[in-house]
Amino acid sequence: MTYFEGFVVPVSEANREAYEKHAREFAPLVQEMGVKRMVEAWANDVPDGKVTDFKKSVNAEAGETVVFSFFEYGSRAERDAANERFQSDPRMKDMGANMPFDGKRMIFGGFEAIVEEGSGHGGYVDGWVIPVPEAKREAFQQLAARNAKYFVEYGALRVVEAIADDVPKGKVTDFYRAIKAEDGETVVFSFIEWPDKATRDAAWPKVMADDRMQPSGDMPFDGKRMFWGGFEKILDTAKREPAHA
Repeated sequence: MTYFEGFVVPVSEANREAYEKHAREFAPLVQEMGVKRMVEAWANDVPDGKVTDFKKSVNAEAGETVVFSFFEYGSRAERDAANERFQSDPRMKDMGANMPFDGKRMIFGGFEAIVEEGSGHGGYVDGWVIPVPEAKREAFQQLAARNAKYFVEYGALRVVEAIADDVPKGKVTDFYRAIKAEDGETVVFSFIEWPDKATRDAAWPKVMADDRMQPSGDMPFDGKRMFWGGFEKILDTAKREPAHA
């Protein structure tokens, strides 16, 4: 299974152009370090939640939005080796000194894929962050694997569910705070890649009406603390050019 470094980043709406430029300049270095794929996706259809949501996860300020981002690796060993290269490369210091976002409020961590269905890329992403009790990990994986096939049936190109493997606790923000994690809970970082927003928008009503998507028993996670949203890709190193919805 693929290994992911997942990120949620607070970015000023006014800094979108600067952020996209930063991502394009960063991408060649990321690939040089050993990252197989880098994706950056800008918030497009991200709802405000009563308990949790993407903006709350990074303590977003007035005028800020979020970027949903991930690096792909073949294994955790590849991720660890790449991080060592990042930490020792002097170019990272220069990049870090001129970031168009507040890195202190960015949340990140390493996640091991437990479900991977499909293989396409597309131009639009639905992202989730989910609180899952460790005791219900197997039940969650079974439900997610079953439902992933239905998403692909309705037009999704790829569905990924990845569980926390190396997710640090932060001083200001982190994935555990983002979902208000309780004792015995872990974090799942999930996404669906669609060809475009139109395909995604057409699919969701069908997904929600499909009885096959309903669990046969209790949900193996707390949906009230799960948060989600839609994002348009602004960069995908699997493509020659940045992808837009």
